[in-house]
Amino acid sequence: MRHRVHGRKLGRPTPHRTALLRNLCTSLFEHERVTTTVQKAKEMRPVAEKLITWAKRAVFTPGRQAAGFLLKAAVLQKLFDTIAVRFADRNGGYTRIIKLGYREGDGADLAIIELLGSELSVRKAEKAAAKAEEEKAKASKKPKSDKTKE
Repeated sequence: MRHRVHGRKLGRPTPHRTALLRNLCTSLFEHERVTTTVQKAKEMRPVAEKLITWAKRAVFTPGRQAAGFLLKAAVLQKLFDTIAVRFADRNGGYTRIIKLGYREGDGADLAIIELLGSELSVRKAEKAAAKAEEEKAKASKKPKSDKTKE
């Protein structure tokens, strides 16, 4: 029987699993969007939301707990300065999981987990990248010369 059993082991021993979640949460707060498997995203969601709630409290002990969990000091600063402020009036549900389909190599079910409100910054970045690529393509074309031989 599986009474009161929750969570996935993800095929890893406990220290490896916690390291995986720490890395994923750090990447999520750094880039505000991460592509991973559906199972990893579902396991990461409560951990990430708990970290955001700790950052919203902005008191000493939760801040130290968040600092002990995240791997980069810059990401911790971003969590407290921008992400916690963004979700100050929200009582939960800070992340969104979007299913993508299956991975080509092994058939794993993929998903994007992102912070709410990050889709705007991602779209701006995509537009900027497209514009830069377009300008690069225009610059690579050779201009025609108007000089003709007489």
